Amino acid sequence: MRADTARAADGTDDAKQAIPENYPDGFAATAADRRALLVLSSLRGLTARRLLALSVSGPTASACLATIRRGAAGSESDRAFARRLDPDDVSSALEACGARSIAFDEPEYPRRLDGLKDPPAMLFVRGVDLREVDPVVAMVGARNCSPTGAEIARDIASGLAREGWWVVSGAARGIDAASHEGALEHERTVAVLGCGIDVTHRVAKRTLLGRIDRTGALVSEYPPGVPAEPFRFPARNRIVAGMAEALVVVEGAAGSGSLISADHAIDLGRHVFAVPGPVTSPLTHAPHELIREGAGLIRGPDDLLKDLGVSASGASRAALRSTRGLTPEEVRALDVLVTSMLPEVVAGKMGLTLPEAIALLTTLEIKGLVRNVGGRVEPVHVRAQA
Repeated sequence: MRADTARAADGTDDAKQAIPENYPDGFAATAADRRALLVLSSLRGLTARRLLALSVSGPTASACLATIRRGAAGSESDRAFARRLDPDDVSSALEACGARSIAFDEPEYPRRLDGLKDPPAMLFVRGVDLREVDPVVAMVGARNCSPTGAEIARDIASGLAREGWWVVSGAARGIDAASHEGALEHERTVAVLGCGIDVTHRVAKRTLLGRIDRTGALVSEYPPGVPAEPFRFPARNRIVAGMAEALVVVEGAAGSGSLISADHAIDLGRHVFAVPGPVTSPLTHAPHELIREGAGLIRGPDDLLKDLGVSASGASRAALRSTRGLTPEEVRALDVLVTSMLPEVVAGKMGLTLPEAIALLTTLEIKGLVRNVGGRVEPVHVRAQA
């Protein structure tokens, strides 16, 4: 258990609770727990961090919901809403907008999010199966970007998608939108929303989100009906960074949300890259600060692909990891192996004995999907080729 502490789930200042690494085993094991998560995810004042703290004393989602309903946790408005909200109504709203719910312990849930200090207990998704979304690069930057910045972001995203990478961003105007546009050229982008997943049900299909919905995926930790509010956007940033194995910053002023995303990526051990610009421009503050702190400097898609270990040859897509022809256990191992790991760490995450994990990783190495470097095993696309 980490030493982190946070406000108690009822929001009081004097009661401090330790925050666990992740939700307890069996937290969402039953159909009743998943129904409870539909209600818990709908509560405006119950952040993922507060739910994680509450899970220490309530080891299941149903128990956490019961604690709130009887008035022992949560804000007064959350308690009242939890008592009257029927999970069937949330399910009906999801069905109406063509979305689905994914609890944190289900196969489609992106395992890269496990490293977050406050992973969402449930995600809401429209579009492709998230297990297909791999490998992934996150792209973030200024909302009020320059025309040059938008052009660079679009070019990088298009180059990544052309070579088989998925681009995830936050669906905001500016750099986010330009990144989605570039990746849409090859239908490989995911938008993480800072509002309810039903947003595209309320907008025209010709909009950017409508196009992403048709060919990529929309992801939110909020069910239908949750409005966009300022505090939800920094929360969204952690999911953007968490879903990817690398993050690229294109423009950002001092205090930019791009730096929040970069901080999340650094905390998770992800690669961070930044695009430089004129030193006199306020929009280059964030990327220049990151470069000074050690982020990789890139000038365009070729630099990024090279640093990611992919040759921009047009043939590299076939060399990227594919789950076709793999056993479910091999797919699961690749989902766990998001970065360089010791075999015993893989064994622990998968609940296998060390000999079982070594045998599984050896099979994947023979298939050319992982490599052994100094006793650690890593996906083939993480390191640059010598």
